[in-house]
Amino acid sequence: MNYEKLPVVESIRQSPPLDFEGTVDDTWVKDKTILITGGASGFGAGFCKRWAARGATIIIGDINVPGGEKLIAETRMETGNANLHFVPCNVTDWMSQVEFFKAAVKLSPHGGIDTVVANAGIAKSDPSFENPQDLDTANPPPPDMSVLNVNLTGVVYTTHLAVFYLKRNPGSSPANPKCKPADIQRDRHLLLISSCAGLMPIPGQAFYGASKHAVVGLYRNLRATSFVHGIRVNMLAPYFIDTPMVPTRLKVMLAGGHIGKAEDVIEAATRFTADPRIAGRAAVVGPKLRVKQDAKGDWDLAKTPQDGEEKAIWEVYPDDFEDSDLFQR
Repeated sequence: MNYEKLPVVESIRQSPPLDFEGTVDDTWVKDKTILITGGASGFGAGFCKRWAARGATIIIGDINVPGGEKLIAETRMETGNANLHFVPCNVTDWMSQVEFFKAAVKLSPHGGIDTVVANAGIAKSDPSFENPQDLDTANPPPPDMSVLNVNLTGVVYTTHLAVFYLKRNPGSSPANPKCKPADIQRDRHLLLISSCAGLMPIPGQAFYGASKHAVVGLYRNLRATSFVHGIRVNMLAPYFIDTPMVPTRLKVMLAGGHIGKAEDVIEAATRFTADPRIAGRAAVVGPKLRVKQDAKGDWDLAKTPQDGEEKAIWEVYPDDFEDSDLFQR
């Protein structure tokens, strides 16, 4: 059998490489119902404000009840969009997420969910995990599992429910990279939020890195099978971004252009969410760098400020299926 001739990319309905240079038509999110976990602050709050301003119905879930209620009240006032809702949700609790999704369906004007953003995440160092000599040797305590519980278990719960509800979105059709976005009223989209820590090590953040690597693995597996349910799965992997999650001491260390901006993450997420043609793609978002592409298509830092172009968003794992092994094919 000639494996090279198998139409792998075509069969999984993966979209072609992305063009992040052109502007995105964010009006395509109008009238879509979007569910966001961890939506009371950080990226989640940014997504909420951006998409609410373009006429989307937004339901955010978070354990931060005062923060979530305040965000929704402020965003309603700013945008005039009444279809914005907050539902208390603990992503580590299965039944809490079940009730969150049920509430979102009831609050949706069309009785379904178009996009699920698995955004909830925390970062916390646990020095004793990698340096346990100070533990009580008679009765060593277990490591703090909260980061794994939120960043991995919570994301798995969200993903499981997303697959269940997205394929049941009334009026939706299987995702199709060749569709005309302006004609698509209903969608089936799961956006996973990982991190650069899912692509490289972050010293002193073993659990955070492990959880984000797991999200990358989840994404790479789901994109190979999501076409069965007609769902499009995409992923973002932000670098250190200027949000409350990055501690002040680290922001000081990264000062001088080595920290990314939240608006670039929001821009990348908007492109994924608004454009129903994008399926099975992932992007890294970091600080803007001036780079130049050589004749082979490889990127490198520009040698002068006048040379090359500025980029903050980069595609990652774009050729998984072309380069996959025979077993996967």
